[in-house]
Amino acid sequence: MPMLKFKFLLWLMPKLLQRAINTKPACAQYVAGKTLEFQIQTADKVGRHFRIQAGKVKSFAGLTQSPKFTLTFRTADKGFKILSAKDGKEAFLAALHDEDLAISGDFVEVLWFQGFTEY
Repeated sequence: MPMLKFKFLLWLMPKLLQRAINTKPACAQYVAGKTLEFQIQTADKVGRHFRIQAGKVKSFAGLTQSPKFTLTFRTADKGFKILSAKDGKEAFLAALHDEDLAISGDFVEVLWFQGFTEY
């Protein structure tokens, strides 16, 4: 069941981000002109990759060969809990500290994405 919840959250995430772009002018301005491809996965390589381009957020099943960054959660259950936490920044920091989350790739893009998720 945790894997199903994790996969559902990854599927839902771009829809929520796109809604923020469509309804919040500050968010639309934040992503304007941005092109980014990244992925979110578990340690056993189950996940999705995402593309932000031309003010649109899209996701695709499976992983990509050349993401700008990858968020890798130890398990699907940990991923779901961290991604759905009310205190997002604190949950991410705690997960990094506890090694429930590993980040690889361009850390500047990760910080940009964290700003995007604030909307």
